[in-house]
Amino acid sequence: MSKSADQQFQSEVDIAICGAGPVGLSLAALLIKRGVAAARIALIDAKTVEQARQDPRSLALSYGSRQILQEIGAWPIAATAIHQIHVSRRAHFGRTLIQREEFQLPALGYVTRYGTLVTALAALPALAGIHLLRPVQVSASTEQDDCVELQLSDGRSRSCSLRSKLLVQAEGGLFGAQDDKSLQRDYQQVGIVAHIQSSAPIAHRAFERFTDQGPLALLPQDDAHGHNYALVWCVRPTTASQLLALDDAAFLAALTQAFGGRLGRFLKTSKRNSFPLGLNARPAATLRTVAIGNAAQTLHPVAGQGLNLGLRDAAVLARLLASDITPDTLQRFAAARQSDRSLTIHLTDVMARIFASAPDGALSQTLLGLSLGLVDIVKPAKRLLAQQMMFGRR
Repeated sequence: MSKSADQQFQSEVDIAICGAGPVGLSLAALLIKRGVAAARIALIDAKTVEQARQDPRSLALSYGSRQILQEIGAWPIAATAIHQIHVSRRAHFGRTLIQREEFQLPALGYVTRYGTLVTALAALPALAGIHLLRPVQVSASTEQDDCVELQLSDGRSRSCSLRSKLLVQAEGGLFGAQDDKSLQRDYQQVGIVAHIQSSAPIAHRAFERFTDQGPLALLPQDDAHGHNYALVWCVRPTTASQLLALDDAAFLAALTQAFGGRLGRFLKTSKRNSFPLGLNARPAATLRTVAIGNAAQTLHPVAGQGLNLGLRDAAVLARLLASDITPDTLQRFAAARQSDRSLTIHLTDVMARIFASAPDGALSQTLLGLSLGLVDIVKPAKRLLAQQMMFGRR
């Protein structure tokens, strides 16, 4: 079995973490920070380190997430600060402008790349002593009375088993969702992602623009190719197919039509990619297994809360496991995270469903636009919304 460190393979650990993405790596670092021995932790991932480093996806980090990363020594990293967030409805009255000065913070959040964040986390000295197994697949898991037994394979006809007191799923894909469909929704939307260059960028201002088909986000992020915004554009599947088939000039014209002229002209786009959108907020769990991050809740990208919610999961789970590595802790974790998860999930779900299911120009869409104006006027409501998006509850 191949490993990332020159250590003898250890077949028994206290905590096995499946997924060496930002959430899994952060959990491992937080556990060590709180006193769990690195040698008692195994971190498993199907990708190589180099594959993770080359991932170009953009991530939106809240200020609260920065605090978590700072605690474990993974900050600062290359990132663009967000000083203002402009939320509006295209061609309708009502908008909210959230500014860092209102909260006496250096930034509301940050935009970085997946590969940048993973590289910083993987380089933490504290992680040097853990059992990092990659590229390794989990082919099967069996829960015993006193442990979870994992069957591991490196794809070269080599396999072994790993026994762990507890198993943390931090990447999605190992366990199926529960049969309860009450919080599993297919929004019938597709997210189009790209990097865009505009002629009149507004430094450090992020935009969340609600269109008739869904939210359109532009996040400030410069790159070596002259782009200055990361785009996430949520539309219905037929529209997505049409947009992806356009040449660059026609795509930028369609983007201008949807977004408006606040950033001048859109001059250049990178290659566009797309992914289906939905909600899965019913994670599978057993006596000795728990899911965090995307494995626990896959959210609509509106408001960019998926990773931030996952990092708060990691912070709470690490704090609880530091004092008690038993199944009882997993039950306390579920109770401790219920409020934050529920509020964040329902906030993003409501906004997503209004535009995914309502006809274009429906009353519900208009009311959401009006509510944006009210939030800007009613300061306590604005502060509560911003506090939840930036810090959540942990």
